[in-house]
Amino acid sequence: MTSTNASESSIDGAALLDEVEAFHRRFNVFPTKHAYVAVTLWDAHAHLMDALDGTARLAFLSPEPGSGKSRALEIVETLTPRAATTVNASANALFRLVAADGGTPTILFDEIDTVFGPKAGGNEEVRGFLNSGYRRGAKSLRCVGDGSNQTTEWFSSFCAVAMAGLGSLPDTILTRSVIIRMRKKAPNEKCEPYRRRVHEKQGHTLRDRLADWTATIHEQVSEAWPEMPEGVSDRPADVWEPLLAVADAAGGHWPERARAACVALIKAAQEGDEASLGVRLLTDLRDRVFCGADRMPTAAILEVLLGLDDAPWADLSDDGQTSKPLTARRLSKILSQYVRPDNTPIRPKGIRVGSGTPKGYYAEDLSDAWARYCPPPPGESATAATAATPQVNGGESVADTPSESRHMFTETGTRALRSVG
Repeated sequence: MTSTNASESSIDGAALLDEVEAFHRRFNVFPTKHAYVAVTLWDAHAHLMDALDGTARLAFLSPEPGSGKSRALEIVETLTPRAATTVNASANALFRLVAADGGTPTILFDEIDTVFGPKAGGNEEVRGFLNSGYRRGAKSLRCVGDGSNQTTEWFSSFCAVAMAGLGSLPDTILTRSVIIRMRKKAPNEKCEPYRRRVHEKQGHTLRDRLADWTATIHEQVSEAWPEMPEGVSDRPADVWEPLLAVADAAGGHWPERARAACVALIKAAQEGDEASLGVRLLTDLRDRVFCGADRMPTAAILEVLLGLDDAPWADLSDDGQTSKPLTARRLSKILSQYVRPDNTPIRPKGIRVGSGTPKGYYAEDLSDAWARYCPPPPGESATAATAATPQVNGGESVADTPSESRHMFTETGTRALRSVG
C-alpha cells in the first residue's frame, strides 16, 4: 500500500460525519434527532453519485413560512459537491445542467411550492425530471438546435436533489424523498446565526473533507447491499439504501443510528401522508365502516365517513376547486382506481336490503385492495369494538343510537345484512 493510500484509509468516516452533523446543529433546528442523521448522510451520499444506482430526494417541508427550510438548504449547499441553488427552473435547463461538463451537480430547489403549488399549473416536465432522476440510467429525449435545424438527444436526469417549500409535494416525489417536517423554533430552541462570509468557508472545508473520505469508500459503496430494517422494502428501501450504505462505510455508531432514523422517518412520512387519499379511504372503509360486515350501502358508507372528526372526508378539495364533502360520485371515482380480486375495477353494485336494492359495496370486492395497500388491521380495542357503523334498520343509524348500545346495534345490523339472500 502506498503512503497516499495509507493516508486516505486513515480518515475516520464516523468522526467526520459527527462533525457534519454538529455543523447542521449549529444553524438548523430540525424536528427530531433522526432528521440530523438523515440529512448528514444525505450530504455525504451526494459525493458518491458515481458509485450509486439510486439517490434519495431530500424534502424540507412546513405548513408555515419562517420554519428554517431555506436555512437548512443553505447549509446543505455548503456541504455538497457542485451545488446549484434555484428557485425556479425549466426542465430543459435542469437536463442541461446535469449534462454539463464538470461532474454531476447537486440541485437545491428552494420555494418548491411555487413549482408544484395550486397556482403553478402542475409543471409536469419538472415533475418528470425529479421522478426519473432518482435512478441511474434515467434519460429523457429532448430537441436540440435552432429553428428547423433540430435533432434529438438523450439527456440524463440522475443527480442528487434537495427541496424546500411550503405545504406538500406530488405523491410521486414524496415517495422518492426523505421528508423532514420543519417547524418554527420554540422559545427555548436556539441556534447560531448563520453568516455566509464566515460560515460558508467552514462548510466548504467540511465539504472538501467529505470529498476526500468518500473517494476512499467509493468501491465499497458501489458494491454494498445494506441490510434493511425489518419491514422496510420496495420504494422506501430504494430511498434509504444509499444512505445506509454510507452509514455502514462510516462505521461506529452510524449504522445503528441510520437504521433508527430510517424506521422513524418512514413511519412519520406514512402517518403524515395526505397524498395517498385512496389508501386512507380503503383503510377507513376496512377499519371504521365495514368492521366485519360483508356489504354496505353507499349512503351508510358516506354517513360514517362524513362523521369522522379526524378524517378528511367532510372537507375535500379537488384540483384546486372549493372544498366540499365526499360524494357518492367521488367515492366511486377513488375506489375505481383499485381492482377486485378478479382484476376488474371496484364499482358500486346493487345490494339487496329488505325490499330495496340500494347501490353499495361488497367487502369481497375490496378485500384484494385492503390486503395490498392498507397497513395491518389494528388489534382489538375499545375503539374497534364500538365503531360507528350505520346499518339499514328501519331508518335508524348508529349516529342516532346512544353510545352505550352502539356496539350491540352494530352487531345486530351486521348479522341482518349477512342474512339477506
